Amino acid sequence: MMKKEICLASNNEGKLLEFRDILSPLGYVVYSPKDLNIDFDPIEDGKDYRENAYIKAKDLFDKVKFDVISDDSGLEIKDLGNFPGLHTARYLKEQGSLKAVLEDLDRRLPKDSKREATFHCCLCLLEKGKDKPLYFEGACPGYLLKEEKGENGFGYDPIFHSYEKDLDFGTARKAEKDRVSHRGKALYRLAFYLSI
Repeated sequence: MMKKEICLASNNEGKLLEFRDILSPLGYVVYSPKDLNIDFDPIEDGKDYRENAYIKAKDLFDKVKFDVISDDSGLEIKDLGNFPGLHTARYLKEQGSLKAVLEDLDRRLPKDSKREATFHCCLCLLEKGKDKPLYFEGACPGYLLKEEKGENGFGYDPIFHSYEKDLDFGTARKAEKDRVSHRGKALYRLAFYLSI
């Protein structure tokens, strides 16, 4: 199988592992900006996941010689008007830990809340020699746990339960999670496109 190279517009090790797991069987070598010694810190000021994904992809696309994929994702909590949404990563960083996130959410959420939440993901693919970006999206509905469970995954995974397959992301095996997660769904759609 001929080796194909592609760059992920992220230095997040968890995301990089997910992309490599799904794209490597197709013959892709997935690089991060860090792998290529590229400074990468674009300003994500888009109005939705699609715009932010494009901003990240375009920033890197102009610096490398091969195709670029990017991801923008977020957690939307129903009873909080889909907060934190576009600010999901920032919210966790500001709170400092998942424990602090849960404490803050307990203060914000109504007492009778079912804690329903949906993870959303939008991938953007920019290909050399092609004019238009392509987008691949996925969503994963579920609810937020009241305490951390398990140590698998990254980000909010230890406090998220997926309705599909009845999975706690913090204890699920990686292959199980990839089948139902927002990013997994978007990635499989991307993989299908890249394989045809």
